[in-house]
Amino acid sequence: MQNPATKKPAVTKFIPGIAWFFLILVLICIPGSKMPAVETWLNDIYFDKWVHAGLFGMLVFLFIYPIYKKMILPSVVKKNWAIKIAVAAVILGITTEFIQKFFIPGRSFDIYDLAADSFGILVAYNWCRIKYL
Repeated sequence: MQNPATKKPAVTKFIPGIAWFFLILVLICIPGSKMPAVETWLNDIYFDKWVHAGLFGMLVFLFIYPIYKKMILPSVVKKNWAIKIAVAAVILGITTEFIQKFFIPGRSFDIYDLAADSFGILVAYNWCRIKYL
């Protein structure tokens, strides 16, 4: 049995997710004039949308993984937390689009970015649910 005095606090399990959250915030705050030019073929494959899906999918994974793998909780509680994390990520996606529209020069609200965010969230949520339950 582990000594309670040496046990790590639960928040340390979420450090990767917290760091990823701040990375997303930094990336969405880059002004449009500072964004790198994108090759035509990258536009053809909707590279920007795949990046959105990947960023938000990874965010959900990094928060759900510690709950499923490292916390001793009943399965129903884990599912409830996973749903809450997915919903919070969708709200974050909506919020970031409004932040870009109203506060970041050269950026705008894009419903397709929000759809890509939601797609990444859904894929990550379902993958974690299937893989870990």
